[in-house]
Amino acid sequence: MCGNNMSAPIPAVVPAGRKATAAVIFLHGLGDTGHSWAEALALFKSPHIKFVCPHAPVIPVTLNMQQAMPSWFDIISLSPCAAEDEAGIKVAADIVRGLVEQEVKNGIPSHRIMLAGFSQGGALALYTALTSRCRLAGVVALSCWLPLRDSFPQSCAEGLPPGSPVLQCHGESDPLVPMLFGTLTAEKLRSVLGSDAVTFRKYRSIGHSTASEEMEDVKKFLETHLPPI
Repeated sequence: MCGNNMSAPIPAVVPAGRKATAAVIFLHGLGDTGHSWAEALALFKSPHIKFVCPHAPVIPVTLNMQQAMPSWFDIISLSPCAAEDEAGIKVAADIVRGLVEQEVKNGIPSHRIMLAGFSQGGALALYTALTSRCRLAGVVALSCWLPLRDSFPQSCAEGLPPGSPVLQCHGESDPLVPMLFGTLTAEKLRSVLGSDAVTFRKYRSIGHSTASEEMEDVKKFLETHLPPI
């Protein structure tokens, strides 16, 4: 089994143009929903890749004065040394594993399923992939960080064995998730997966958002590592 099924709102889905032989599970950032990313990913118009964009539960977030909002787990602070919501991160990872399991039941093998996400969603995608019991196709991690990074030894990945491809993107002018977070994440990922497995792209004058150049890089990465069969 790849994970646990847990009750959650029905994800927004962008179906493949013809028959889905691969899937990307894309996790949104803090305060967002899957709908906005489904709209963006619909522009990719893939004939064989299905995009699944789930919605995070609404929970109080310490960083935002306990205001309730869509969030995969609690965020205490954006300091590199801040305490982390370990229990919440692990529960959220179980939710994502359940989504992977559902796609496997739908007929898409796990090695044709990629996790992706932006900001908090990218963080969860990385953590889930590195702790998954299913072999996955890779990860796209945008403007994010690796949660609980000190829990990962030099080589521990099951869902992403050494050599598995990761595309990591970050805006050099990001005021919310600083470039330092991206750099530390890339270093840790390379120690676990190998230096050649991780592509870390930086974008000048981009803050905590995406840009057309970045999305084109994402599209090319998906086409390369989830080709038609």
